[in-house]
Amino acid sequence: MRPVTSRAAHSKAPGSLMFHRLAAQYDALYSFKDSKREVDYLEALVRRYGRSEGRSWLDVACGTGRHLEYLRRHHEVVGVDLSGAMLRIARRRLPSTRLRRGDMRSFHLSESFDVVSCLFSAIGHLRSEAELGATFRNFARHLKPGGLCIVEPWIDPEDFRSGHVHLVSHSQPTGAVARMAHSTRRGNRSIVHYEYLVGDPRRGIQHFAEDDVGLMVPRPRLLEWMADAGLRPRFLTKGLNPGRGLLLGQKPPARTRTGALGSAPFRRRKAARRI
Repeated sequence: MRPVTSRAAHSKAPGSLMFHRLAAQYDALYSFKDSKREVDYLEALVRRYGRSEGRSWLDVACGTGRHLEYLRRHHEVVGVDLSGAMLRIARRRLPSTRLRRGDMRSFHLSESFDVVSCLFSAIGHLRSEAELGATFRNFARHLKPGGLCIVEPWIDPEDFRSGHVHLVSHSQPTGAVARMAHSTRRGNRSIVHYEYLVGDPRRGIQHFAEDDVGLMVPRPRLLEWMADAGLRPRFLTKGLNPGRGLLLGQKPPARTRTGALGSAPFRRRKAARRI
């Protein structure tokens, strides 16, 4: 059985198996994630650190819409993703929610939001720090004054474990999927080799393989890029996934230009606070 192979150099790129040919398996592989609990935590952060008055929320790299499903309880939500296959699943889940196809680096919506989020380390699939800067600037452009940007980063280079092996599987009456991962690194790039087995009652067992390449950027550099985009940066050690934390960036209210959330003016290369 020869595998279908792909070398995925960019999250949500059309050639990425997980976000294209295997999009239908995405929710099964990540069924262990508690999206409601994650949304409750994100909303608490917005109440604490947000300074705008509205309830609009833009989720970038929204995938199949699992976070939007809970965010829409209290917010006016919009989702953006580059993968048409993922958006088709999200539209079935959320038929009345506005969903747009777009690249996180360059999408343009003719409105601004109280919150812009980008979760599950989607920014780790950008190809360079220059693209990271463009992405943060684009997020800032879509924020209202006082609005909050919430970004879940990829693993810090110091924390990446080369040689790590991980297996996840899910089975249900309509089929089963299993994925084994093995991690290596090349400089500031993480390389996770995935092998998939997908069992379907009609098609039998199919084998897929791909290398997922991620950009690892130290936390201080991420905070610098966020500050350069005009946001007040902060890194929270408590995040949604172990070891990743969260980046927060508040867009200054129109009447003031101060630095890291509630602090003195931010200076480039000065460490932001952690909590």
